[in-house]
Amino acid sequence: MVDDGSDSLRRGGVPKRRPPSQFARGATVTDPELRERFAREWPDCWAESAALLEWTEPYDEILEDDDAPFYRWFVGGRLNAAENCIDRHLEAGRKTQVALRWEGKRGERRTYTYHDLHREVSAVAAALCDLGVGEDDVVTCYLPKLPELPIAMLACARIGALHNVVFAGFAPDALVERMADTDSSALITCDGAFREGTAVDQKRKADAALADLEASIPTVVVDRLGSDHETRLGPDQYDYDALVERFDGADVPPVARAATDPLFHIHTSGTTGEPQRMTHATGGYLAGTAWTTRTVFDLSPGDTYWCTADLGWITGHSYVVYGPLARGATVVLAEGSLRYPDRHRPWELIERNGVEVFYTTPGVIRTFMKWGESFPAAHDRSSLRLLGTVGEPIGPDTWEWYYRHVGDERCPIVDTWWQTETGAVLLSTLPGLDEMKPGAAGPPLPGIEAQVVDSDGRELPPGEPGYLTLTKPWPSMLSPVEGDRYWVLAEYWQQFSDRRADTWRYFTGDRAVVDEDGYVTATGRADDVVTVGNRRLGTAELEAAITAVDGVTEAAAVAGSADGETDLYVFATAEQERTDRDALRGAIRDAVVERIGRFAEPAAVVFTPELPETHSGKTMYRVLEGVVDDERLEDTEPLRNPEIVGELETVWRSE
Repeated sequence: MVDDGSDSLRRGGVPKRRPPSQFARGATVTDPELRERFAREWPDCWAESAALLEWTEPYDEILEDDDAPFYRWFVGGRLNAAENCIDRHLEAGRKTQVALRWEGKRGERRTYTYHDLHREVSAVAAALCDLGVGEDDVVTCYLPKLPELPIAMLACARIGALHNVVFAGFAPDALVERMADTDSSALITCDGAFREGTAVDQKRKADAALADLEASIPTVVVDRLGSDHETRLGPDQYDYDALVERFDGADVPPVARAATDPLFHIHTSGTTGEPQRMTHATGGYLAGTAWTTRTVFDLSPGDTYWCTADLGWITGHSYVVYGPLARGATVVLAEGSLRYPDRHRPWELIERNGVEVFYTTPGVIRTFMKWGESFPAAHDRSSLRLLGTVGEPIGPDTWEWYYRHVGDERCPIVDTWWQTETGAVLLSTLPGLDEMKPGAAGPPLPGIEAQVVDSDGRELPPGEPGYLTLTKPWPSMLSPVEGDRYWVLAEYWQQFSDRRADTWRYFTGDRAVVDEDGYVTATGRADDVVTVGNRRLGTAELEAAITAVDGVTEAAAVAGSADGETDLYVFATAEQERTDRDALRGAIRDAVVERIGRFAEPAAVVFTPELPETHSGKTMYRVLEGVVDDERLEDTEPLRNPEIVGELETVWRSE
């Protein structure tokens, strides 16, 4: 975890920066009374989010609270998500506007106008219907970042089916578990993908999963590898391109769904570490993503936007597909690693596509920092006007580098906090209005109420770390289906119920600290702990102590038994100019001893070029634990930077 800024917040905060004046003058949201108005008019204030959508039938009630805590939004209304993301833009005269620009990792490029997108989504929707998929059925999508993935998601939404996107890097067992959990009626996958120029057999993994399912289901296979790679289709397997050609021009009217009907399933690890099924309802989710895309990311029709998230995660759902397309933006989708074929690729993508809004993780930004400022400086980034971060806290040093060397100090940064469960951003500055504080996400958005509380559910004063909770519902909140309600209630609403029964309180599972200005910084998961000498230590507290050392850019602390006893081991990255590694090791040990205690002194401090990270920007601790315990990691596909595993093993052996 990076320096989360919590020390600075306890000391009274870090200097804030005003939004660049040029941006503020043209910002979409400029009402300084917006938060106060939403608080005064809640929940009626959320009619503003619903007004951003096209409704087949108007809703009768904004919020129904008969079944608390599982509130229902926009009850009585009917709409279709695909119609809101495509059809209405055609009717508004944006038929020839570019909806999607795709850049393949081998240099391929494809462009889809909103008319093109409508045509292919309709063809895939017709094909799914022909294969027996109907309203409320579930289609699992097991695809890398190809245009066919958002097309498949929107095709499902068009016919009233739910999509269940599974990250393409997951192994067959994980795919089986997620398909069985959602009772999937069909699968959409591809023949393979390219990793650093090497073909990876995706269909083999899909076939292995299908063999473990109790029943045969129709499978659609996208051709990614081309004619040089022969792919054999088995029984009940269909070529994607052949289906699109067969159903080209099909008229598939969008199915009007109740606002409270589910739109999709997605799995998250939750606070237990096990995959858990999350469900979001059509009306509230789409209203929440459209509203935050406008309010936080300042997106208007025709703006060009690039989010680096994989569509297998909620960020890809909300801020690659539904939010930007509901706003009528042009979405850039880039396949593969940002470092392949070389480190100029991200900046070439921004320059070539005229990207205006760029949204990525602090981990990616730290990678950019290690490469050096010469790479962004070599390219025209004048199109950029807003930057964003997601996935983990961003330290003040990383924030400043991003602000200076990517945004040239003229682009505001929105440091967003949210979760799979929340569906949309809940904590962030409003880029045209709020001052930015490097290292802190910012205050709750209008209409959102958050509190940092102790273990008894009592609100803590500024500067005191505790549990981050939400005290009012919001439109894009999780909407569990039957069968999930019991565990969802236990996981998110019952932590404080026996002590604070008078309050509706959602437990986020994150620890946080709030400062005197109401700016919140999440400092880590509440259950992120290591055990050393029978003592349980929070990784957030350990890593905050380490990254407070001058010259350390990020760190991860794990427990291991390399010498037969359980000890603490630290993996850290250092600023490139810091060559005095022995002195830095001593400073890290001293910092841990001073902050935590002598018992927690690290047995070893290992310097590494990067920490292993998932595609959603989370540190993958089990990789580090495997290095310490000499247990080789077999599956590196969930990693954003799989090449780091070999480097970690090398530096560990050299210690």
